Amino acid sequence: MSRGPDAATLLRRVLERHAERCGLSLSWHATESRRWASATFVGACHRMALAIEGAGTDAWIAGLDEVDLPLRGHLVADLIVATTVRTDTGADVGIEVLTVET
Repeated sequence: MSRGPDAATLLRRVLERHAERCGLSLSWHATESRRWASATFVGACHRMALAIEGAGTDAWIAGLDEVDLPLRGHLVADLIVATTVRTDTGADVGIEVLTVET
């Protein structure tokens, strides 16, 4: 019996859907995940590098840390936009995300 996609895959999918609803296009440069645990929680830390294209790029980036990103079996505990480099058509962005298993 398969448990389904991991948190990184779910996170990529939900970010793509959110960007698409905002009229933006995402492409991925890199995704790196590692397991994480505290005394009470288990999850993963994700570093993602992506390119965003479209007219609302700046607003999307500015509001990204406040967006509800539902992930089946996981909770987005923290999301930080670590780097932003503007391009002619949008931006290259680095994000860091902490997900916790629910």
